[in-house]
Amino acid sequence: MKKELENKFLTDFEANQNIVHKVCRIYTTNQEAHNDLFQEITIQLWKNYSKFRGDAKFSTWMYRVALNTAISLYRKSTRNIKTQDFTDYSFKIKAEEYDDTEEVQLKALYGAIRKLNDIDKALIFLYLEDKPYKEISETLGISEVNARVKMNRAKDKLKKVLNP
Repeated sequence: MKKELENKFLTDFEANQNIVHKVCRIYTTNQEAHNDLFQEITIQLWKNYSKFRGDAKFSTWMYRVALNTAISLYRKSTRNIKTQDFTDYSFKIKAEEYDDTEEVQLKALYGAIRKLNDIDKALIFLYLEDKPYKEISETLGISEVNARVKMNRAKDKLKKVLNP
């Protein structure tokens, strides 16, 4: 029975593991932190998989566990001493024909998202994943109306950060 549960988990996880990578990208700034968070979310998913009842889609449940784990670890990390990540200051030589417009815009967007509070980050993330408000509200445990209101406020915050 345990082997069957393990195989089912691996199948479900592999089909949806991009969800975890996307959550990691929102809540981390470097590859090492991304890998650590990915591992922690995977552990939490496995530990709680036997409690997954199937009331919602597996991907919705996975979003919820991943976001809760990321938020929980993010809050713990803010209690620690902040250090400067030197990878932000690496020198880059750009080829003239390389157009980095999209990359710059994505970095700006992710930087702006990181400045939001935990719930707003999760809302924007799920919105960017094209999730309907019904699924967003189920994932975050809030009403659909509340999700819409919070989304509009989060969008306004992002606009202010991106266009000061």
